[in-house]
Amino acid sequence: MADAAKDLTAGTMGGVAQLLVGHPFDTIKVKLQSQPAPSPGVPPKYAGAMDAVKQTIAAEGPRGLYKGMGAPLATVAAFNAVLFTARGQMEALLRSSPGAPLTISQQFVCGAGAGVAVSFLACPTELIKCRLQAQSALATSAEASATFAAAGITGGSVSTASVASKAVKYNGPMDVARHVLRSEGGAMGLFTGLTPTLLREVPGNAFMFGVYEAVKQYMAGGTDTSSLSQGSLLTAGGIAGASFWLSVYPTDVIKSVIQVDDRSNPKYSGTVDAFKKVYRTEGLKGLYKGFGPAMARSVPANAACFLAYEIVRSNL
Repeated sequence: MADAAKDLTAGTMGGVAQLLVGHPFDTIKVKLQSQPAPSPGVPPKYAGAMDAVKQTIAAEGPRGLYKGMGAPLATVAAFNAVLFTARGQMEALLRSSPGAPLTISQQFVCGAGAGVAVSFLACPTELIKCRLQAQSALATSAEASATFAAAGITGGSVSTASVASKAVKYNGPMDVARHVLRSEGGAMGLFTGLTPTLLREVPGNAFMFGVYEAVKQYMAGGTDTSSLSQGSLLTAGGIAGASFWLSVYPTDVIKSVIQVDDRSNPKYSGTVDAFKKVYRTEGLKGLYKGFGPAMARSVPANAACFLAYEIVRSNL
């Protein structure tokens, strides 16, 4: 089997493993990221990650933790096929001869190239996922704002004009897509948040793949990592996943708030504006909302992804 086909197949299986392990953590991350700053004197909907878990299960059952998984599950094959195949093709371009090992710096470049490729698939997929994951928090916030507005109380981050739109309920991934295509600029509406997606995927994947190879080579004591145990591969994958989020987390927050913004009455005019407003109203802490669940997810999810990738690829 050709290397590209191996990367495609192994990447697909790695993505499935990553999604099954990590999606509940991702749901909590997005809920925390997207909940608007509360009105003065009103506590936020979620006090923290564990509170978000408890409220989600109480209101929606365990299935609520897998809300929005339909969109990434439907595209996980394509996403990881593109990611690992693009990385493999970048490796082939940078090798001085077939089979020659790459330097760690070259692995960073390969990861960055793969990040560019997957951004155009990740953006619409994550827009749909984030809308579904965040809608309960946004609807509750909208209802609270409407109550305050009716009582003549002003303040907070959600305007009364945006209440009806923010309270929109989606029935599933296709319903989100139809709404965006119909009401938010057609196909281009699905690419809302592309800039922060690129700013996340390019450096994030550069770090992830670079660190993954660096850790493997460190544990193997050289460039030949073929004899590493599954435990070593899990460790390298977990550390690599953590490095992704450590390097780019604030851009993921900006991506999420832009993608769940009310497009009929937008709060943010773009990436820079969103960054300024989040930082001004919530400080540095606002740029790290949901960081705990993201890190808790990144280690087991990416460990599972890389292990599945390595096992499947080595057996093809």
